Amino acid sequence: MKLYSWNVNGIRAVVKKGEFVKFIEKHQPDVLCLQETKAEQGQAEIDLTGYEEYWNSAKKKGYSGTAIFTKIKPLSVRNGFPEEIIKEYKLTGDSYGDPNDEGRVIAAEFDNYYVVTVYTPNSKGDLSRLNLRHQHWDPAFLAYVKQLETNKPVLFCGDLNVAHTEDDLANPKPNVGKHGFTNEERERFDDFISAGFIDTFRLFTEGKGHYSWWTHWANARARNVGWRIDYWLASASLKDAIKDSKIHADVMGSDHCPVSIEVNL
Repeated sequence: MKLYSWNVNGIRAVVKKGEFVKFIEKHQPDVLCLQETKAEQGQAEIDLTGYEEYWNSAKKKGYSGTAIFTKIKPLSVRNGFPEEIIKEYKLTGDSYGDPNDEGRVIAAEFDNYYVVTVYTPNSKGDLSRLNLRHQHWDPAFLAYVKQLETNKPVLFCGDLNVAHTEDDLANPKPNVGKHGFTNEERERFDDFISAGFIDTFRLFTEGKGHYSWWTHWANARARNVGWRIDYWLASASLKDAIKDSKIHADVMGSDHCPVSIEVNL
């Protein structure tokens, strides 16, 4: 089983560039999770034979959004958080709006596991959305995947908008305290690890130089001055089933590249 995650930063643009079909033909994912689709189903000219499509689009046009394309038909698919988690974590929104209306989460249930994709809200350059992240969104998301895990193991992926450790970005020192590398955001990633979820990439690869997002400025991608903010995490019970985890920095079309895992389930 090959599972991929990719923040496409606008599915219509990636399709128009020809990069999406090229990627599908080369990598042949069994499950593909997308973030920042910026579209509704049917708006992009995609005709993938053999795939089921599930979309969670933002109410605001051309913004945010997630999707799952899968060769295996799920038993069930759920968009967003359950109402009880929204209420418990007071996830009602901020000055930017209600994150529950931004199409940020999809959970697909299969026979022996769940696949969840998430597009975590960006804390913003002025940290104006950091409180939402730290106090509401990240705790709610962890509660959700833990709730699913009581039923069967979970594989979750997406743009988590945080570099967990200093090895996960090219220039950690000048970025300490900036969005994507605040203590608060990193602390919430620690919570995933403390809850038993495994950062699959670090099972196979240590050290710096492995990034999934690059700014458009200063030729950053060509110089590999980037951040690792796209992940696959897995329930501890799946550790032995995970055979590989990769970052596909050669795949173009977005400011992010796909990340993948191979699992024997």
